[in-house]
Amino acid sequence: MFNRLNEYGKKRKPIFFAVDFEMKEWIFEDENVQYKLENFKNFVEKKSRKSTIQNTLHVEFQEYIKVIKKVKEQIKRGNTYLLNLTFETKLEGDIDLESIFYNANVPFKLHVKNRFVCFSPERFVQIKNNKISTYPMKGTIEASIPHALERILANQKEMSEHTMVVDLLRNDLGIVGKNVQVEKFRYVDKIQAGEKELLQVSSKITADLDENWHDRLGDIIFSMLPAGSITGTPKKKTVEIIKEIENYKRGFFTGVFGYYDGKSFDSAVMIRFIEKQKDRYVYKSGGGITIDSDEVSEYEEMKDKVYIPNL
Repeated sequence: MFNRLNEYGKKRKPIFFAVDFEMKEWIFEDENVQYKLENFKNFVEKKSRKSTIQNTLHVEFQEYIKVIKKVKEQIKRGNTYLLNLTFETKLEGDIDLESIFYNANVPFKLHVKNRFVCFSPERFVQIKNNKISTYPMKGTIEASIPHALERILANQKEMSEHTMVVDLLRNDLGIVGKNVQVEKFRYVDKIQAGEKELLQVSSKITADLDENWHDRLGDIIFSMLPAGSITGTPKKKTVEIIKEIENYKRGFFTGVFGYYDGKSFDSAVMIRFIEKQKDRYVYKSGGGITIDSDEVSEYEEMKDKVYIPNL
């Protein structure tokens, strides 16, 4: 399927795509798809009815601890240093995927009819003027906590986690480009998470591409997947561990969607994700785990990321 992106790039022909976490299922231009990638969109903006959550059925804390212990055991063995651990949260309430899509005030969002909605704050890869940029997002704190900004930036666990992801993405860009630079390191954005505000820490990493990058668009994207911020490091082994210890299939959650317009490319990581499963809805969320992770803090972060983005 990545060859299809190469072919569109060679022809300078616009294309939209989405690929799941395991890079097995693809969506290309489809009448059931609505998307926005900051500069690219295929829908008419409008407000629809609001969705509400009456109850959230999170994984039990004791079960969460059991899985965290498995991750830390893998870290002690040297198999991983950072692992992005995720879980499903069952939602009870009045959920409408399309209205969530329209009401989400975020730069990147995707709705696939009767399947899922994603309202992501995280850009994956952008290619413009022969320069490729990636924006790993790692580190979250509730903005209302006293001195939240100072606390998130001074937290050594968060610093270590973020640095590992930046190093991983620097390596990924070095495979496809040259003159790799960390242009911004650990800058903070404020994100509305339902009734709460969250502070999210990101970095910007860039590299130069040859003028013929269009011809190998698919190869470039393939070489960087799955995204480092939602896997961990080292990437290959960490992905194997994720598939072993997570008790569900991520599907399109933590996959990537993007749009190529014939001149430039933009894409996003599919986080902040609600999925319809037969007669129920689930929210998929998580966070990065290192040897220094505190189980209570990580559990609360996972829960903080579960919200409906109503305007």
